[in-house]
Amino acid sequence: MNRRTLLALPLLLTVLRPSQAQRTTAAGFQPTAQDRADLTRIEAYLNSLRTLKAHFLQVAPDGSLSEGTAWLERPGRMRFQYNPPAPFLLVAANGLLVFRDSQLNQTSQMFLSQTPLGILLADSVTLSGGVTLTGMEREPGQIQVSLVRTASPSDGTLTLIFADPPLTLRQWTVVDAQRKETRVTLYNVELGGSFDPALFNVANPQSVPGNG
Repeated sequence: MNRRTLLALPLLLTVLRPSQAQRTTAAGFQPTAQDRADLTRIEAYLNSLRTLKAHFLQVAPDGSLSEGTAWLERPGRMRFQYNPPAPFLLVAANGLLVFRDSQLNQTSQMFLSQTPLGILLADSVTLSGGVTLTGMEREPGQIQVSLVRTASPSDGTLTLIFADPPLTLRQWTVVDAQRKETRVTLYNVELGGSFDPALFNVANPQSVPGNG
């Protein structure tokens, strides 16, 4: 991928800035009883979240802003359609994450299992075993958890930020192997429903009229 492509990917790039409230040790994160109770709630919430449509605002590693519409359909499907003038489209399905830059007429792809976002799109989200919790924070009205793949932590860190109460996914950041940061914030979230399968066509990613 070239530098233009890397700066555009909303879910693969980030530099995590851990706060002083994040509790970690040389042996890894040590959850308290309250942490474990909240993690149980978060797992149940994420596993109940099968489809989602939202407006997104992305802050890229260089500080540039872009926005558009996001669709998530678990397991394994996602679409980020950017509003003009951004020429980008990101689609996940069939185990692949495909990025399309229509201005450069370039398409890049990688395995979803090699990205932190694959954790969120899994059929069953489990915050243990194959996933390692690296930190957890609380602020008034907010819970934040940071996760890596246990077998390949260098693939990147996924940090999920929830409003609470009620527990609601509002934002995530991602850290990749290059330590670049991108933040994605969701607005006007709609849960449930079904989506046009054409949204997740990784073989021929393109804009789908009427789905913006």
